[in-house]
Amino acid sequence: MNYKMKVAIIYSSVTGNTKELAEELYQILLEEVTDVSIFRIEKFPLSHLGKFDAVMIGTYTWGNGEIPKEMWDLYQAFELLNKKDITTAVFGTGDSFYPKFCGAVDQFRDMLYVHTSLAATLKVELLPQKQDLQRCRKLVETLLRRADYRCLVSLP
Repeated sequence: MNYKMKVAIIYSSVTGNTKELAEELYQILLEEVTDVSIFRIEKFPLSHLGKFDAVMIGTYTWGNGEIPKEMWDLYQAFELLNKKDITTAVFGTGDSFYPKFCGAVDQFRDMLYVHTSLAATLKVELLPQKQDLQRCRKLVETLLRRADYRCLVSLP
Protein backbone atom coordinates (compact mmCIF):
# COMPACT_ATOMS: atom_id res chain seq x y z
CA MET A 1 0.00 0.00 0.00
CA ASN A 2 1.16 3.47 -0.82
CA TYR A 3 -0.63 5.18 2.04
CA LYS A 4 -0.49 4.66 5.79
CA MET A 5 -4.04 3.70 6.51
CA LYS A 6 -5.82 3.86 9.90
CA VAL A 7 -8.17 0.93 10.44
CA ALA A 8 -10.51 0.21 13.35
CA ILE A 9 -12.42 -2.91 14.27
CA ILE A 10 -15.40 -2.20 16.51
CA TYR A 11 -17.38 -5.17 17.76
CA SER A 12 -19.91 -6.49 20.23
CA SER A 13 -20.06 -10.06 21.44
CA VAL A 14 -22.11 -11.95 24.01
CA THR A 15 -21.07 -15.57 23.51
CA GLY A 16 -17.50 -14.80 22.44
CA ASN A 17 -18.02 -15.93 18.83
CA THR A 18 -17.99 -12.43 17.33
CA LYS A 19 -15.07 -11.46 19.58
CA GLU A 20 -13.08 -14.41 18.25
CA LEU A 21 -13.92 -13.45 14.67
CA ALA A 22 -12.90 -9.83 15.36
CA GLU A 23 -9.58 -10.99 16.82
CA GLU A 24 -8.92 -13.21 13.80
CA LEU A 25 -9.58 -10.28 11.45
CA TYR A 26 -7.32 -8.09 13.60
CA GLN A 27 -4.43 -10.56 13.25
CA ILE A 28 -4.90 -10.69 9.47
CA LEU A 29 -5.01 -6.89 9.27
CA LEU A 30 -1.75 -6.63 11.24
CA GLU A 31 -0.03 -8.52 8.43
CA GLU A 32 -0.96 -5.71 6.02
CA VAL A 33 -1.48 -2.49 8.00
CA THR A 34 0.49 -1.12 10.94
CA ASP A 35 -2.12 1.27 12.34
CA VAL A 36 -4.92 -1.09 13.40
CA SER A 37 -7.04 -0.71 16.53
CA ILE A 38 -9.61 -3.09 17.95
CA PHE A 39 -12.38 -1.96 20.32
CA ARG A 40 -15.29 -3.52 22.14
CA ILE A 41 -18.19 -1.19 21.41
CA GLU A 42 -18.31 -0.07 25.05
CA LYS A 43 -14.70 1.20 24.79
CA PHE A 44 -14.98 3.02 21.46
CA PRO A 45 -15.37 6.83 21.55
CA LEU A 46 -17.91 7.60 18.83
CA SER A 47 -16.32 11.02 18.34
CA HIS A 48 -13.27 9.22 16.85
CA LEU A 49 -15.24 7.54 14.07
CA GLY A 50 -14.18 10.02 11.40
CA LYS A 51 -10.47 9.59 12.22
CA PHE A 52 -10.24 6.21 10.46
CA ASP A 53 -9.82 5.44 6.77
CA ALA A 54 -11.51 2.06 7.21
CA VAL A 55 -13.79 0.61 9.86
CA MET A 56 -14.87 -2.99 10.33
CA ILE A 57 -17.99 -3.53 12.41
CA GLY A 58 -18.63 -6.85 14.11
CA THR A 59 -22.01 -7.66 15.56
CA TYR A 60 -24.01 -10.56 16.81
CA THR A 61 -27.74 -10.68 16.09
CA TRP A 62 -30.34 -10.36 18.80
CA GLY A 63 -33.89 -11.69 18.93
CA ASN A 64 -35.52 -11.94 15.54
CA GLY A 65 -32.64 -10.60 13.43
CA GLU A 66 -32.17 -7.34 15.33
CA ILE A 67 -29.17 -5.14 16.05
CA PRO A 68 -28.12 -5.44 19.70
CA LYS A 69 -28.94 -2.36 21.79
CA GLU A 70 -25.27 -1.60 22.52
CA MET A 71 -24.63 -1.23 18.76
CA TRP A 72 -27.41 1.31 18.08
CA ASP A 73 -25.34 4.38 18.93
CA LEU A 74 -22.65 3.27 16.45
CA TYR A 75 -25.31 2.60 13.81
CA GLN A 76 -26.77 6.09 14.29
CA ALA A 77 -23.30 7.69 14.38
CA PHE A 78 -22.57 6.32 10.90
CA GLU A 79 -25.91 7.62 9.66
CA LEU A 80 -25.22 11.10 11.02
CA LEU A 81 -21.58 11.17 9.91
CA ASN A 82 -22.57 10.22 6.35
CA LYS A 83 -18.95 10.03 5.27
CA LYS A 84 -18.47 8.33 1.93
CA ASP A 85 -14.68 8.48 2.26
CA ILE A 86 -14.71 5.95 5.12
CA THR A 87 -14.42 2.42 3.76
CA THR A 88 -16.41 -0.07 5.81
CA ALA A 89 -17.05 -3.76 6.20
CA VAL A 90 -19.45 -5.55 8.50
CA PHE A 91 -19.14 -9.04 9.89
CA GLY A 92 -20.96 -11.18 12.37
CA THR A 93 -21.68 -14.57 13.76
CA GLY A 94 -25.02 -16.26 14.08
CA ASP A 95 -26.97 -19.47 14.08
CA SER A 96 -28.63 -20.41 10.79
CA PHE A 97 -31.33 -22.16 12.83
CA TYR A 98 -32.96 -18.73 13.10
CA PRO A 99 -34.93 -17.35 10.12
CA LYS A 100 -32.95 -14.08 9.95
CA PHE A 101 -29.41 -15.50 10.08
CA CYS A 102 -27.07 -12.65 11.03
CA GLY A 103 -29.89 -10.15 10.53
CA ALA A 104 -27.93 -7.40 12.31
CA VAL A 105 -25.18 -7.76 9.69
CA ASP A 106 -27.79 -7.22 6.98
CA GLN A 107 -29.17 -4.11 8.70
CA PHE A 108 -25.70 -2.61 9.12
CA ARG A 109 -24.84 -3.53 5.51
CA ASP A 110 -27.87 -1.70 4.14
CA MET A 111 -27.16 1.45 6.16
CA LEU A 112 -23.40 1.43 5.49
CA TYR A 113 -24.03 1.05 1.76
CA VAL A 114 -25.89 4.37 1.81
CA HIS A 115 -23.66 6.34 4.22
CA THR A 116 -20.11 5.00 3.65
CA SER A 117 -18.07 3.19 1.05
CA LEU A 118 -19.11 -0.36 1.93
CA ALA A 119 -16.55 -2.90 0.75
CA ALA A 120 -17.80 -6.26 2.00
CA THR A 121 -19.76 -8.33 4.50
CA LEU A 122 -19.06 -11.64 6.20
CA LYS A 123 -21.42 -13.96 8.05
CA VAL A 124 -20.05 -16.89 10.04
CA GLU A 125 -22.01 -19.78 11.52
CA LEU A 126 -21.46 -19.73 15.30
CA LEU A 127 -17.76 -19.99 16.22
CA PRO A 128 -15.27 -19.29 13.41
CA GLN A 129 -13.73 -22.50 12.02
CA LYS A 130 -10.64 -23.21 9.91
CA GLN A 131 -12.70 -23.09 6.72
CA ASP A 132 -13.69 -19.50 7.59
CA LEU A 133 -10.08 -18.29 7.59
CA GLN A 134 -9.96 -17.88 3.79
CA ARG A 135 -13.21 -15.91 3.89
CA CYS A 136 -11.70 -13.67 6.60
CA ARG A 137 -8.63 -13.05 4.45
CA LYS A 138 -10.86 -12.20 1.48
CA LEU A 139 -12.84 -9.71 3.60
CA VAL A 140 -9.64 -7.96 4.72
CA GLU A 141 -8.23 -7.97 1.18
CA THR A 142 -11.41 -6.44 -0.24
CA LEU A 143 -11.60 -3.80 2.48
CA LEU A 144 -7.96 -2.77 2.08
CA ARG A 145 -8.09 -2.71 -1.70
CA ARG A 146 -11.14 -0.42 -1.63
CA ALA A 147 -9.69 1.79 1.14
CA ASP A 148 -6.30 2.02 -0.57
CA TYR A 149 -7.93 3.05 -3.84
CA ARG A 150 -10.09 5.66 -2.10
CA CYS A 151 -7.07 7.06 -0.20
CA LEU A 152 -4.92 7.26 -3.33
CA VAL A 153 -7.66 8.99 -5.28
CA SER A 154 -8.03 11.63 -2.57
CA LEU A 155 -4.29 12.39 -2.26
CA PRO A 156 -3.16 15.74 -3.72
